[in-house]
Amino acid sequence: MATTYHDVFKAQIIFRLEEKKVHLLKCIDQLSEEDIWWRPNESSNSVGNILLHLCGNIGQYIISSLGQQPDIRERDVEFAARKGFDKNKLWKKMAATIEEACSVVAASSSEEMLRIRTVQGFEFSGLGVALHAVEHLSYHTGQVAYLVKLLKDRQIGLYDDFDLNQKNET
Repeated sequence: MATTYHDVFKAQIIFRLEEKKVHLLKCIDQLSEEDIWWRPNESSNSVGNILLHLCGNIGQYIISSLGQQPDIRERDVEFAARKGFDKNKLWKKMAATIEEACSVVAASSSEEMLRIRTVQGFEFSGLGVALHAVEHLSYHTGQVAYLVKLLKDRQIGLYDDFDLNQKNET
């Protein structure tokens, strides 16, 4: 059981990363190969682009910055892609990125979580890096869910295993 702020924070970051991984899989499972690269218009991104973008962002923020690995991200490529990955390869890339990010977060020391660093020109602590990555993942998971609903005209069932009408316990 986590007993320090540091441990609780890391556990919550990992929980949210893993939760969004499950949500993304539920979305992707409902799409065909053609659906993955469909764009509502040229100003919008496909699910494939969003997944590549999330891999790049999580890789840059958590794996590279927090994990102190080289920054190999090519951001423009994430948005320029129109094909190149089938649904299974995209999912494996996304799942592996989230799993590696969870390992990096779990291994991060208190000092690393407090250290200030520059990512994409912004100054963040390790805490800020982790918060950004989770917020960014959640934001784009919502976009993917919306695209699935737009394409399939049905509920996705992200929270089917939960009773979201439960009242808070005091």
